[in-house]
Amino acid sequence: MVRLLPVLEGMYLQAGHGKELKLLEFEVITMTVKIRLVFMALLLIGAFYFTFFHDDGKIEKEAAENPAAVEKANADHEAHMVDVILERIYLDGEVSEEIKSETIWSMEDFWAAYASWELVDMTEDQVVFRQSVDDISPLMKSNGYFGISEDGVLSIFNGKPGQSEIIQSFFQIDINRLESKQHDELVKGIPVKSKQGYQQVIQSFQPYSVDDNVSFE
Repeated sequence: MVRLLPVLEGMYLQAGHGKELKLLEFEVITMTVKIRLVFMALLLIGAFYFTFFHDDGKIEKEAAENPAAVEKANADHEAHMVDVILERIYLDGEVSEEIKSETIWSMEDFWAAYASWELVDMTEDQVVFRQSVDDISPLMKSNGYFGISEDGVLSIFNGKPGQSEIIQSFFQIDINRLESKQHDELVKGIPVKSKQGYQQVIQSFQPYSVDDNVSFE
């Protein structure tokens, strides 16, 4: 095209058309710029296709070759909802159960949150933990009473002794060895308000046990 311009210029100069020659040169230059722009646009389109669609093809190929690995990778990045059951076992034998739904984003964080609990059972949708609590149960504190059963066993009732349900039983007492005050207290019921009180009552009646080998720690 550079060689063509002098030839055209000579032709138009001979014909006395200098103005037309300049117009032709402008059109040729404009066409060259357009061609370059089109070429650059094609290069950009090719780069875009290689960057995105080529990678997608690679991923699809890997997924077809190892679907289990891809599924695991996807699962690692997805949240998982489970029901968490928390079992608390108290000194008096009472077991409370708390159920809550929890979203697991990271298994490492999940296990760390329950590091002080014992894992009892685990399924895809449910995890059961257990923990021993060094205290008496809320039920015991609110409505527990020491008393004596019909067969003379030191027991804790869910309410005052008599018609109430027995929550926990300990050892049989030799009633004939009890002082009248102690016997009356057991008949009326001794309220249980704390772990310390719970232990003190048991220890105070332990010497009156029929079995001399009974011990309480």
